[in-house]
Amino acid sequence: MTRGSDAMTLILASASPRRLTLLAQIGRKPDLVVPADVNETPLKAELPRMHADRLALEKAKVVAAQHAGAVVLAADTVVACGRRILPKAETEQEARACLARLSGRRHRVHGGIVVMARGKIWKRHVETVVKFKRLTAQEIDAYIASDEWRSKAGGYAIQGRAAAFVIDINGSYTNIVGLCVHEADKLLTAALSTS
Repeated sequence: MTRGSDAMTLILASASPRRLTLLAQIGRKPDLVVPADVNETPLKAELPRMHADRLALEKAKVVAAQHAGAVVLAADTVVACGRRILPKAETEQEARACLARLSGRRHRVHGGIVVMARGKIWKRHVETVVKFKRLTAQEIDAYIASDEWRSKAGGYAIQGRAAAFVIDINGSYTNIVGLCVHEADKLLTAALSTS
């Protein structure tokens, strides 16, 4: 990201292709993508909101420490039913358990967003409420067969076939995909305006 003679590197601290696509969509294409290797296991009694915010901050700190002078954007997305944090489904069993839990219920998608630049931190938390229809065994089987659930928080990707499961959304759609672009854009604007 170049501003006059002040060349500032924008780094996305994420391996998520969805976040990269969302940023490009609003004209904020990162100069570098540097996934942060952090332990994503929830702490004991950690609430979903705190978990998303903590991981976003940890990811930003890890990458910022490696790239002094850069503007680092990090995010984390957590799908939760009540106080229960649903996993990023890695196995068919995990995905089926997530879909069974989400079936016919409302759940929350928590997005933690952090921008770090020159030792300063800007952060936001975004919460979106999603309601799923009651899923049949056949719908779950077909979704599992699609393989879209792999490595997705809560075992689904709203931008894919799971869109057919959604009855209602209250809040940011892009937060469910992986990054609330409105809030990310505001944080980047604030960080860059102080350079």
